[in-house]
Amino acid sequence: MITPESFSRTIADPTRLRILMLLLKEEELCVCHLTDILQMVQPKISRHLAVLRENKLLLDRRSGLWIYYRLHPDSPIWCYKTLQSLSTGCINIEPYINDQKRLVNLDSYSESKKMPNLAQ
Repeated sequence: MITPESFSRTIADPTRLRILMLLLKEEELCVCHLTDILQMVQPKISRHLAVLRENKLLLDRRSGLWIYYRLHPDSPIWCYKTLQSLSTGCINIEPYINDQKRLVNLDSYSESKKMPNLAQ
């Protein structure tokens, strides 16, 4: 079970917070999409995803070669409410503005290329 202390330490990292803010907007994202949106290399993103998963904030699922991540549905409600509150503070500042733009562009690109819906 996640404690307020471990939750705070986990989300204190800027990259992990950016990942969580994206997953509040998009039901699921794969590692490759996160690397594109955050403009970081895959090993770095994977390391942060592992920390989030170990702290029970994310769940993953494999679909072929792709691994998709989503917010853990069994996280305490106070975790989700805290992330929601943080999102209102992040929405109008960088790098979150550009992350959201790249997410929208990624969604548009996926639809135009008829890629599988991320929310399935």
